Amino acid sequence: MSEPDPGPGLREPRQDRSRATRRRLLEAAIECLAEVGWSGSTVAVVAERAGVSRGAAQHHFPTREDLVLSAVEFVSQERLAQLREHAADLPTGPERIRAVIDMVEHMYTGPLFRAAIHLWVAASSDERLRERVLVLEAQVGRETHRVALELLGVDESVAGVREAVQATLDLARGLALANLLSDDSRRRERVLRQWASMLDAALAEASKA
Repeated sequence: MSEPDPGPGLREPRQDRSRATRRRLLEAAIECLAEVGWSGSTVAVVAERAGVSRGAAQHHFPTREDLVLSAVEFVSQERLAQLREHAADLPTGPERIRAVIDMVEHMYTGPLFRAAIHLWVAASSDERLRERVLVLEAQVGRETHRVALELLGVDESVAGVREAVQATLDLARGLALANLLSDDSRRRERVLRQWASMLDAALAEASKA
């Protein structure tokens, strides 16, 4: 005999609790992955940090791969949404380019990037995981590129613009790698300041073509 429908008044609080639990698990997964790496980020460890039972965690995410990949996708999308929200606050003119570069830099120097690095390393020796990570990275990469174009206010159909923007993202990610073992902020600041000037010139030149 099936259970009676609890009605919309009870279903909504349950759904809210379920969403809250899922969010705690996703955020805890990023924290664990950034701090203890792939091997230490088991479902049990993540569940404990999130303050939920292992059974509840596996109800939402049956495997560690499901949990970690969902976490990276979720947090990546949240970060990109936050960047879009701040678009209206960006200055105009040359200062806008530096402001966008700073925003991109912050995106690559936080816990999310550290978590992604651990995920990439694990995927390099796990073929099944690698296949899933490649799909996720392609998706996040496309969206990050799209947001960068929006923030800079440029048209990638113009020759050279796509490559200049992608070079900016690649540079920021490469500099973030150097920051993993020690504080590299002073050197990174100098490099990004110079790159902002070069990007400004490159985009100006592309707009004339």
